Amino acid sequence: MPAYLIFTREGPVKDPQKMEAYSAANRANAEEYASRFGIKPLSVYGHFETLEGEDADGVVLLEFPTIEDARGWYESPQYQAAMADRLKAADYRVILFEGI
Repeated sequence: MPAYLIFTREGPVKDPQKMEAYSAANRANAEEYASRFGIKPLSVYGHFETLEGEDADGVVLLEFPTIEDARGWYESPQYQAAMADRLKAADYRVILFEGI
């Protein structure tokens, strides 16, 4: 059963250099992430509209073959290292959910 991670940036980027370091690390590991965890980006900061609730500053939607693959990617040493820069760069909400 597929699983999804949705990242919503909750406000503007506070540290552009840290955000660039985060993005660069993810680009550098993209092939490994795809082969090891089956990650498939569905939307990365594309156009969106907030229909209810607080507005987001940006949205990313990632698909994985299973919830275990999504957790494996999120908890991997490579992503955890990159995540340290994301946490310094901006505030995010991250939600993991199972598809049908």
